[in-house]
Amino acid sequence: MGTFLPNNSAHIRQLVLASSSPRRRELVASLGLSLPVLILSSDTDEGTPSHYTPVQIVEQLGLRKAKATAAMLLGEEASVSLIIGADTIVVLDGEVLGKPKDRRDAIRMLTLLQGKAHEVYTGIACVDPSAGRELASHRMTKVVMKPLTAAMIERYVDSGEPMDKAGSYGIQGRGAVLVDRIDGCYFNVVGLSLTLFSDMLAEFGIEVI
Repeated sequence: MGTFLPNNSAHIRQLVLASSSPRRRELVASLGLSLPVLILSSDTDEGTPSHYTPVQIVEQLGLRKAKATAAMLLGEEASVSLIIGADTIVVLDGEVLGKPKDRRDAIRMLTLLQGKAHEVYTGIACVDPSAGRELASHRMTKVVMKPLTAAMIERYVDSGEPMDKAGSYGIQGRGAVLVDRIDGCYFNVVGLSLTLFSDMLAEFGIEVI
């Protein structure tokens, strides 16, 4: 985690989740935080320079999403909010696999992933507009896919589940049966490492436990 200078965070009275992902909403809700959580996603450009590493991609996109949402908040609401942005990518042999463009692309990705190990990176960013503070970090989880037949891949894609997910699978849904094993944080693969998220909230004076 990057360096951080402690500061007074008593002004933070709500969290704003800059994400349209229902998985991330559920994960944040599962923590039972005492602060209210507002969902406010922005239509953010997710393009990144070709030389970016996976870590740079997820941390910078998380920050970009959080800042774009912060800009949508008005006056006092911005001053009492901590905005949370996140981004997840799948990396196979150095190739970044984002969300599939269409059915054919989803089949392509799953065909590449089947029977192999890959990495899932999720970046989390916290932005406190009032104090002008930002913090970004990430987790990486290794995932090993089972060998899959072409018919299995097509049936899974036709279920519709892969279409809005990085790497074209959801480990928290039917996609769980495609996975042989993981090494690292399960929730990171879902889209938000809860252990990392709780550590980052603590840096802003928000204790989960």
